[in-house]
Amino acid sequence: MCSIIGRVALAALAAILAYGAEPPKSPPESWIDPDTGHRVVRLTSEPNSASLYFNQNGYTADGRKMVYTTPEGISALDLETHTAKSVVKGRVQVIVTGHKTPNVYYRMGDQILSTNVDTLETRTIAKLPPRGSVATVNADETLLAGTYIEGDGQAPAAAPPAGQIHPLEQALNKGQMMEQRLAAHLPMAMFTISTATGEVKVIHRATDWLNHLEFSPTDPNLLMFCHEGPWHKVDRIWTIHPDGTHIVKVHTRTMAGEIFGHEFWSHDGKTIWYDLQTPRGEDFWLAGYNVETGERTRYHLQRDEWSIHFNVTTDGKLFCGDGGDPGQVARAKNGQWVYLFRPETIKFEGELNDKEFAQPGVLRAEKLVGMAKHNYRLEPNVSFTPDQKWVVFRSNMFGDTYTFAVEVAKAE
Repeated sequence: MCSIIGRVALAALAAILAYGAEPPKSPPESWIDPDTGHRVVRLTSEPNSASLYFNQNGYTADGRKMVYTTPEGISALDLETHTAKSVVKGRVQVIVTGHKTPNVYYRMGDQILSTNVDTLETRTIAKLPPRGSVATVNADETLLAGTYIEGDGQAPAAAPPAGQIHPLEQALNKGQMMEQRLAAHLPMAMFTISTATGEVKVIHRATDWLNHLEFSPTDPNLLMFCHEGPWHKVDRIWTIHPDGTHIVKVHTRTMAGEIFGHEFWSHDGKTIWYDLQTPRGEDFWLAGYNVETGERTRYHLQRDEWSIHFNVTTDGKLFCGDGGDPGQVARAKNGQWVYLFRPETIKFEGELNDKEFAQPGVLRAEKLVGMAKHNYRLEPNVSFTPDQKWVVFRSNMFGDTYTFAVEVAKAE
């Protein structure tokens, strides 16, 4: 990423001067945020291009490339040279980038395929079951996992907005749709697909709304999933083995109105992190559950620091968040920022402690990028680059959606 700075340094001054004016038609390649002192660079050149959802791995196993979507398909950006190339053309849905190989997995029509982002070698893996979708690939890239609705039941759909919409822009009637979908209790099946043979196996059936499947990044035999719906009405976070055994509930509610969700894995596969509110919209935590020991951690946040999504560095020492506008659950008055968080554990020497207690701490926040001009119907979906030096996010602050990165260290 260092070469990016040299290549765009001349554009920085002009961008700073333009930052407070009306958004330009072509976004700047680089600027220093006037409120935070951190350097921001634009990573993508295609209007309406976007990095992946916050818990989808978008980086190749060697850490050199970032996969992103464009209106034409899927592209890959070299994080050192800042050059991009088209990987897949056509109407596709990205699943994830592999943790072992340079393959990106995606859906095209009713087929699941993979393409090597270096060689562009493409392989068709399997045909989806009727009404099926796939969300994740396991750590050794031997299994995909997904869900489908059984029978003829129809899931309520979000109303299409007027005009064009980015795929991850939130529908205006999302809340109503989620209430209706939860109440429908449609029978669902969770399944795996062998990447070697294309064999489909059903591993779990339920009338709960099964969603947000995500394999551990290190353990090929551990799959996280959720019971989707309005968070205050579901026991959301679960794990399961890909043979259908060892179903574990990750979090148990302890007060009325408590909500939790937007779960994601630590890079070492030991911890599931998630947004926890006790109760909803009042007290805010980033909570962690160690899948090996059962140990629990809770880092406290202030209201304005709550974020729609959080993420973590490879070494687990830093977190980031994408903030939120006043219309989000936290009702933040000054929350439209991309944040860096430094966790601090609180130790109580000589006092009663128990292995069943959650271990407390706080997240110390630093503002990285002002997002006052960003429309939060498009979620920024932050992630750290593999070298941990940049926080990547997508934004419409200049009109169309582009992917940007902000440097963790302040500009000199």
